[in-house]
Amino acid sequence: MYPAPRLVFWETTAGCNLKCIHCRRVTIADQLTPQDLTTEESFQLIDQIAAVGRPVFVLSGGEPLFRPDIYEIARYASDAGLPVALATNGTMIDDAVAQRIKDSGVRRVSISFDGSDAATHDMFRGLAGSFEAAKRGFKALRDVGLPVQINTTVAKHNEAQMESMRSLAKEIDAVGLHLFLLVPVGCGVSIAEEQMISAQEYERILNWLYDVEQQEPELQLKATCAPHYFRVMRTRRAEERRNGVEHELPASHDRQVHGHPSMHAATKGCLAGTGVCFVSHRGEIFPCGYFPVAAGNIRNENFADIWQDSPLFQQLRDPDQLEGKCGICQFKNLCSGCRARAYGTTGNYMAEEPFCAYDPQTRSLISVDAVN
Repeated sequence: MYPAPRLVFWETTAGCNLKCIHCRRVTIADQLTPQDLTTEESFQLIDQIAAVGRPVFVLSGGEPLFRPDIYEIARYASDAGLPVALATNGTMIDDAVAQRIKDSGVRRVSISFDGSDAATHDMFRGLAGSFEAAKRGFKALRDVGLPVQINTTVAKHNEAQMESMRSLAKEIDAVGLHLFLLVPVGCGVSIAEEQMISAQEYERILNWLYDVEQQEPELQLKATCAPHYFRVMRTRRAEERRNGVEHELPASHDRQVHGHPSMHAATKGCLAGTGVCFVSHRGEIFPCGYFPVAAGNIRNENFADIWQDSPLFQQLRDPDQLEGKCGICQFKNLCSGCRARAYGTTGNYMAEEPFCAYDPQTRSLISVDAVN
């Protein structure tokens, strides 16, 4: 019996009020779509997930606040014993909405900021004024006592803003800063060549993240879609131990909250199909939100059966099936490379991570010229 997922992300609707240039969706709706799971189907999904375990249940989108029944759904999931999180762009949140979110049982909220200033964020999000609106929503949530984290998609438009993103997190009292390294799927395919940063730049940002973790352990930091961070972390710690330096485990690596998986816990690299899964607004189950290969559909299959028996998930759980340099890497069990990025770049989800600067044969970083 394979362990229950640690996190389940559910795309509550494809509808959204923004038109972000990096969105995983190819078509973006500005209203609710008829393919969305109904309220009753949503309850059935929650029941099936709760029967498997108690993963963190992330209400995502699109924009989940587009759904008028989102508060009812959040309360149902919370009453079923699932720790509920809400992933939103923040622009639809005022004081009254913030209170309704809290009253529905949501335990944590993430708001996306894709730049540390209005010009950068609004360009990426496709709506003038969205930066200030997100800040207002953030404040409203903090005012009612909800913990709120910043989610940031890292690409060329903001790669030089990591320090200012850190300052923004502190300014608005964020509990965490989660970096999402761009994956070339959906709308991201069309901007990949323009926006994808090099493997060497990934390496620089991940080392920056490691340094910040040591300096500010109270700020929960996490790299998402960057499994090679675990290689960086392992090698940096080994080097520090050799030099007589020891660090306490940062808050971002806590494993449990009140007996449940932490909302920000870090365990290993790519968790697609191994520790997490993604349920689309149509009921399809994917390894993650950036991995457009379906393992099944809860409209005609049980969640537990898909999670346990899907051939796709079983393949992803076998690191010996990794190909290329991931297949021979000494960190493959810890990292595994981003399977979605491999698929988006090559069409083969077991191929090597295309944006990793590490050479497992020489156990060293590839030169800048080789990866640019």
